[in-house]
Amino acid sequence: MFKMKNKIFLDGEILKLSDVEKVSLGGAKVSISPQAISKIQNGRKFIENIIDGKHIVYGVNTGFGHLSNKKIKNNELAQLQKNLIRSHCTGIGNICSKEVVRAMMLLRANTLAKGNSGVRLEVIEKIIELLNKDTYPIIYEQGSVGASGDLAPLAQLALCLIGEGEFLENGAPVPAKKYLSKKKIKPLVLYAKEGISLINGTQQMTAVGALCIEKAKRLLKIADIAGAMSLEAVKGSHKAFDEDIMRVRPHPGALECAANFKKLLKKSHVHKSHKKCEKIQDAYSLRCIPQVHGAVRDVLSFSEKILSIELNSAVDNPLIFPDKNKVLSCGNFHGQPIAYALDSLSIALTGISNISERRIEKIMNPAYSELPPFLSKHPGLESGLMMVQVSAAALASENKVHAAPASVDTIPTSMDKEDHVSMGPIAAFKLEKIVNNIEKILSMEILCSYLALHWLTPLKAGVGVDCVFQFLKDKIPDIYDRPFNKDFLLIQNLIQDNSLLKKIEKKVGALF
Repeated sequence: MFKMKNKIFLDGEILKLSDVEKVSLGGAKVSISPQAISKIQNGRKFIENIIDGKHIVYGVNTGFGHLSNKKIKNNELAQLQKNLIRSHCTGIGNICSKEVVRAMMLLRANTLAKGNSGVRLEVIEKIIELLNKDTYPIIYEQGSVGASGDLAPLAQLALCLIGEGEFLENGAPVPAKKYLSKKKIKPLVLYAKEGISLINGTQQMTAVGALCIEKAKRLLKIADIAGAMSLEAVKGSHKAFDEDIMRVRPHPGALECAANFKKLLKKSHVHKSHKKCEKIQDAYSLRCIPQVHGAVRDVLSFSEKILSIELNSAVDNPLIFPDKNKVLSCGNFHGQPIAYALDSLSIALTGISNISERRIEKIMNPAYSELPPFLSKHPGLESGLMMVQVSAAALASENKVHAAPASVDTIPTSMDKEDHVSMGPIAAFKLEKIVNNIEKILSMEILCSYLALHWLTPLKAGVGVDCVFQFLKDKIPDIYDRPFNKDFLLIQNLIQDNSLLKKIEKKVGALF
């Protein structure tokens, strides 16, 4: 998707959401920060001292979950870790995308690099080796309730590390042992506590959420662009975006949105042409864009804050604090903060699909736009863009279903030991569907507003809107009946490769 192949160093402290995308999508290489090595080694020495002593510590020399009261002999500790990994591989459903898997590996390596898990340096190096050699471990989307972390999907990753899982190569599963041999990668041999440290955590839900947030940040700029194009297409008023209006209700997101519209609508001849028209106020889907788009921005900022914390958090159980000689059982693996953040974002982003579909309808409706019905040159003989609005409505409706929060549910597991769970992975994958649908709906709105602007020729829209118009002019023909999905798929590709946004920002300056 993007070319961003700079190196990312992991120490469990400074990883950013943008770094996740650089590794996941941009192919950036990863390395352990030299400053983290001593922390990791000190943590491992602390665990080994426990093993050599007579203390009973959960996850080190005991069983797991409801079986935590079972003491395990020292000569069985390595087998315990293997058994844990194998038995927890209960994932099912679709295979996670390569981008999500890469993000999961990055996040798992980063949290272990904090030094609070007590794994050997070799464990983290092995994850990074798989990342840097561009492997694709098979991890399934379903099977985690986001309680003791994403146990099932992370167990699938751990199984590949020890040479017993499967990798995807050319679209087909390949046994891990065979695949690793071909890639000249030695399987990892697990030692005490390393199995549980590989699977306790929120890396699946956080990986999906992090990628969705970075994509949503760009899509909110695209939503402003699409909204500005629709406003010009129906000759809407610019007054609702006045700085004075924003200043007396200064929500940060609304201020940013209005500032974007000021850039996009600058020097609009369309606006000047209807200064004395009879329209007093536009429909809410146009007049209230700053309030709606802005509110989504504010929820996105909240979600971004939560996930930024999670990227660099210790989410294992138990956690070790060598400097204080402490081993503490805890609940840092619980996905509730992530689940609430991602569910909130799903609800907010669904508002973007709702308002975008309404703006499409306004363009299609001659009673509002004063344009031909469905923009058709020969209404009746031609259907024009009638079905584009129908497809947008279908996706907007689907998003409303996905927006129902997963985090309000809980089902007790593990003989009622894990009696309250987050459902964070479900929240994450619903969000992913919503974000992908929004990208498609905005592509449809841009297509409709672009073709509507043809009817206003020779009037020129604001500089940002006209920039899109000129950019698409060589790529999309004027209106006539044809398979329009090819047109909005083309626009979707321009959004995905970031070329549309880059073109506009080069013209009007960076958008918020």
